[in-house]
Amino acid sequence: MFEIFASTDAWVALITLTFLEIVLGIDNIVFISIAASKLPVKQQKKATNWGLALAMIQRIVLLIGVSYLIALQEPFYTINNSWISAGLSWQSLILFFGGLFLLYKSTSEIHEKVEIPKHDETRIKQKNLTSLSRALVQILLIDFIFSIDSILTAIGMTNGLGEKPEDAIVIMVIAVVISILIMMIFANAIRKFINDHPSMQLLALSFLILIGFMLITEAAHLSHTVVFGQEIGAIPKGYLYFAIAFSLFIEFLNMRLKKKINYVEEVNTESDN
Repeated sequence: MFEIFASTDAWVALITLTFLEIVLGIDNIVFISIAASKLPVKQQKKATNWGLALAMIQRIVLLIGVSYLIALQEPFYTINNSWISAGLSWQSLILFFGGLFLLYKSTSEIHEKVEIPKHDETRIKQKNLTSLSRALVQILLIDFIFSIDSILTAIGMTNGLGEKPEDAIVIMVIAVVISILIMMIFANAIRKFINDHPSMQLLALSFLILIGFMLITEAAHLSHTVVFGQEIGAIPKGYLYFAIAFSLFIEFLNMRLKKKINYVEEVNTESDN
C-alpha cells in the first residue's frame, strides 16, 4: 500500500497537497472559531477540537467514496459527430464538473474576499448557537461545504499517481490527516499568519483555478475527446507543481521585502523623532 512513497512525485504531491489543505482550510477554521465563540468559554476549545476531528473523519469518508466513483472508467455514452467525439464515463464526468466547480468557487471566493472581506464573519454571526451539539452540527455542515473544493483539489493533485487506485487514496488521506492535525495544534497561529498575509489565501485560491482547468483537460483526455480532429491531451502534473512552487517562492520573497521595508520605515520614523 505504501510502495507509492518510493516515488518522488508522491512526496511532492503529499507536501503540496498538505500545504493547500491547510491554507484552504483557513476559512473553515474561521467559521469553526466563530461558531465555537457562541458557546461558554469552557466548551469553546472542546468544540473546536471535536469539530476538526469530526471534519477529518467526514473528509476521509467523502474522499474514499468519490475516489471509488472516479474508478468507474468504462464509457456509458458515446458522442460522435462531425466536430467532436468522446466516450463519457463517470470518471470523466466527475472530473469535468469538479473542475468547473473549482473554477466557479475560486473566482467567486476571490471576488468576495477582495470586495467583501468580512462576508464570512457576518454570515456566521447571524446564527445563534445554544449548545455544544448544535455547534458541532453547524461545524459539520460548514465543513461539508468546504470539503467539496478540498476533495476535488486532492483528486486533481493525485489523479494518475501510482499504479493502483489505492495509491492516490493513501496520499489524499495522509494529507488530510496531517493538515487537520496541524490545524488542531496551530489553529490560532495559522489564522493569525493568514490574517497578517491575506495574499497567501488568495494565492491558494488562484491555485484552484489551475487545478480546476487541469481537471477539465484530464476529463477530456480520459474520455478520449477529439475536437475538430485534435485529441485533447493531459497536462503533466510537473507543470502544476512548478507553478505552485515558483509562486510560493515569489510570495515569500515579497513577504521578506515587505518586512524589510517596514523595518526601514520604523527606523526612519524613530530617527526623525
